[in-house]
Amino acid sequence: MTVVNERLVSRAIIERWCEKFTNCLELDVAVVGGGPSGMLAAWKLAERGCKVALFERKLSLGGGMWGGGMTYNFIVVQDAGKRLLEELGVPTRPYGEGYHTADAVTATTTLASRACLAGTQVFNCLSVEDVVLREEEGVRRVTGLVVNSTPVEMTGLHVDPLVVHCRAVIEATGHAVEVLKTLTRKNDVRLNTPDGRIAGEQSMWADKAEADTLENTREIFPGVWVAGMAANASFGSYRMGPIFGGMLLSGEKVAEDIAARLGGH
Repeated sequence: MTVVNERLVSRAIIERWCEKFTNCLELDVAVVGGGPSGMLAAWKLAERGCKVALFERKLSLGGGMWGGGMTYNFIVVQDAGKRLLEELGVPTRPYGEGYHTADAVTATTTLASRACLAGTQVFNCLSVEDVVLREEEGVRRVTGLVVNSTPVEMTGLHVDPLVVHCRAVIEATGHAVEVLKTLTRKNDVRLNTPDGRIAGEQSMWADKAEADTLENTREIFPGVWVAGMAANASFGSYRMGPIFGGMLLSGEKVAEDIAARLGGH
């Protein structure tokens, strides 16, 4: 057995991480938020050959899908969502007419694995604190992200961030819509919503929310697309709880929209 050289181990980690980050300074798509819609979108885009990185402020991916409902770690999907779980290789079981259950941990880990193996570069413990904004011919557009270490953010240290550029951003931070809140708070811009602002999330109406999640998945500002619960929070729709078909389908839709816009993928 090779003798463990601690300095070599440290050097390997540092060099490999820096190599990965340097390679992601210019991206096709930056996904902010590693919940189900963000991971699904990253998987589909990476499979199409897009250069994709996913930024997750927490240590682990999965968002709210890990815990199912109230930590009872099963999720529910309807027939349309079942198709995507089957494509991932996640086992499902029927429950009543048109409903299917899946183990939440199996679904989360499988989706994360498929996204990574397709080529998505994941940066956990990195927070997006701002966007890069440019103006061309009178049109303002988001062209990148300003990122910092999550521990720096949590402790409130005054440490300057780093920047990555991208052709498209997917806002998939869920209920909090953190990217859009920063964009609208710091800049005099209008979103592609009825009043130009973030409408905010309404209370539980699962049936309506499931349909609206897909309808609201779109480009909300030049260079920024919303997906998953962030889409409903942006356009003033409802929350849906631990039924996840709409979240998965939203990730698929945003990937198709962006791939079509970028062309060649």
